[in-house]
Amino acid sequence: MQDKRHGKRTVVMEVVEVKNILETEALVGPEGKLDYPPAGSNSIYTAILSRNETVKDAKRLKTFLELRDKYVDKKELFEDPLFPADDSSLFYSCKSPMKFEWKRPTEICGNPHFIIDGANRTDICQGELGDCWLLAAIACLTLNEKLLYRVIPPDQSFTENYAGIFHFQFWRYGEWIDVIVDDRIPTFNDQLVFTKSFRKNEYWSALLEKAYAKLHGSYEALKGGNTLEAMEDFTGGLTEYFDLLEAPKDLYSIMRKALERGSLMGCSIDVFGQGQIESRTDQGLVKGHAYSVIGLAECDEKATDSQIRLIRLRNPWGWVLWKGRWSANSKEWSTISTADRDNLLKQTIQESEFWMSFDDFKKNYTKLEMCNLTPDTLQGDERHSWSVAVNEGRWVRGSSAGGCRNFPDTFWTNPQYRLLLYEEDDDPEDGREVCTVVVALMQKGRRKERSKGASLYTIGFSIYEMRGCQQHLGKDFFLYTASAAKCKSYINLREITERFRLPPGEYVVIPTTFEPHMEGEFILRVFSEKMSTSEEVDETIGSDQIQPQPTKEETEEDKTFRAIYRQIAGEDMQICATELKVVMKRVLEKHDQGKTEGFSLETCRSMIALMDTDGTGKLNLQEFKHLWSKIKQWQLIFKRYDQDKSCTISSFEMRNAVNDAGFHLNKQLYDILAMRYADEHNNIDFDSFICCFVRLEGMFRTFNAFDKDGDGLIKLNVLEWLQLTMYS
Repeated sequence: MQDKRHGKRTVVMEVVEVKNILETEALVGPEGKLDYPPAGSNSIYTAILSRNETVKDAKRLKTFLELRDKYVDKKELFEDPLFPADDSSLFYSCKSPMKFEWKRPTEICGNPHFIIDGANRTDICQGELGDCWLLAAIACLTLNEKLLYRVIPPDQSFTENYAGIFHFQFWRYGEWIDVIVDDRIPTFNDQLVFTKSFRKNEYWSALLEKAYAKLHGSYEALKGGNTLEAMEDFTGGLTEYFDLLEAPKDLYSIMRKALERGSLMGCSIDVFGQGQIESRTDQGLVKGHAYSVIGLAECDEKATDSQIRLIRLRNPWGWVLWKGRWSANSKEWSTISTADRDNLLKQTIQESEFWMSFDDFKKNYTKLEMCNLTPDTLQGDERHSWSVAVNEGRWVRGSSAGGCRNFPDTFWTNPQYRLLLYEEDDDPEDGREVCTVVVALMQKGRRKERSKGASLYTIGFSIYEMRGCQQHLGKDFFLYTASAAKCKSYINLREITERFRLPPGEYVVIPTTFEPHMEGEFILRVFSEKMSTSEEVDETIGSDQIQPQPTKEETEEDKTFRAIYRQIAGEDMQICATELKVVMKRVLEKHDQGKTEGFSLETCRSMIALMDTDGTGKLNLQEFKHLWSKIKQWQLIFKRYDQDKSCTISSFEMRNAVNDAGFHLNKQLYDILAMRYADEHNNIDFDSFICCFVRLEGMFRTFNAFDKDGDGLIKLNVLEWLQLTMYS
């Protein structure tokens, strides 16, 4: 934007807020044993990882039906090789506190059943594992039979086609996956140690918990979490978080509509301070514990004409601790009609569920977590047909992990997604044409990495309006442009979701971690009520380098080169990589290249491969002069970004440096350059910089040589491919 008074651009500064969600149980988890490929993987990373597929020593499982039928025919019971019945599947940070025995239900009781009279929330009682967040989500799942049996395929039993094998389905980063387990469950004194049903011979909930533990690597990985995470894995829906201290005025209406449309909801009380995990309030509620929201009700108060709003909650522990108003024997029940009271109590399973007033709910609980099956439940009365765009991305340290707007030097390097909103909503806002859009940013795989010390990143996003730009937006754009919309605050949840109403137009969405240099994968989902498009902003790959112009007259520099070159080259006037290393060191010293130690032998070999026109593996004087002309051009670019004269540049500047040299790459290639050439401090030294540019030019030159018809496609056989890649 322009400051008209002074004729200068005004720098726009935005301070980004950060909010933490406390996880009140164990914060670390195991290295995963299941190696699922990322959903919809279509980037260059897939090719890089696929090349190493043959060296992975991993056992691959067949489909559930194939395995089940195989073991039924063999009359053997399945034993899962990926999630063995031993301590490695239980804990990773400590030894088992007791001697567990892994037993099959057929060894525990005489008449085991998978499901008895339908799966319902009374079948979920928490054991010795701190996974109340998961059990609260399972309890909510049982309220929607269609969703429930999507996760728990019901055609499984301990009688028909029994082979000790079961399977469950979870939504995982954009796709549904099938998780297979055997039915060996941890026990102590013939009792289940973890989740169990109040019916001693029903096992669906224990096996579901085992499948979810396998998905994350171990049972310990399930200690501590947010109910939203499991809700989303059960539905693939959109998550929403409410801070009840700042609850919207129409929260009751929002919750009622959400329940009507099948949304899952949980709530909890934050723990502040150390050593207070699962401490109780004066009314008996447990801090740091996850509860399920089961239902809402409105009753007429007999003494007045007003209505009382009530909410029904469930404790996964299987018993009620609530001592406040509307507890089991409180006087408030006498203030409503007998019919209302009987109806409410009929809905309540006394061992685990309880009612409280909605006002008390907002006073006693601090957060509400909601998972909506569609964006409709986030706001509004009418259902819409939503379009959705799913983008997978990655923050790469030193290249595209730029952090939030508080870090302007690197913020612009984050992944950028172009959003086109070109069809306005049917209901204008205050006479203005607007487009409703819901943006959901989810970080991937952090729970599975807990055994390595990983925790959830603090994440968020910003949205900027732009016009007609097809390229990755640079630093100046964000310095002088305010965001059109952004998330309310950065927060350490697996997913952050916000709804916006924006004028039709072109926008760019910037998903980021709060701090820079945080490396990880993410999924960005964009929902809109009307047609829109969302795609990653990226450059067209190509090269438009300026070639050095030959000079007819020999310069003083030429004479210097010739003298040094003859001293090293000998009678044949050609130099190998070892000799080139010596020549380049002397030339660099004469041209005052600062702190550089010259070039490594590997870089010199790449230089020879680039300039070797006769296939000798050596350079003649003319080839060397051409090489030096190239290096001088690249050296000027390097100096431009080496502002502190340290003979290194930040890897974040590599995008600009590469563009200045006439190379145009896409985001994945810039990420690869950072991974390949930057050091642990995200710096690239002069040697690595030149080596990178030498290889870039060599690869572009080779491709263009094979692209005879200029259509951007080449065909190589394996021999040609090996010759090109091995000599580069």
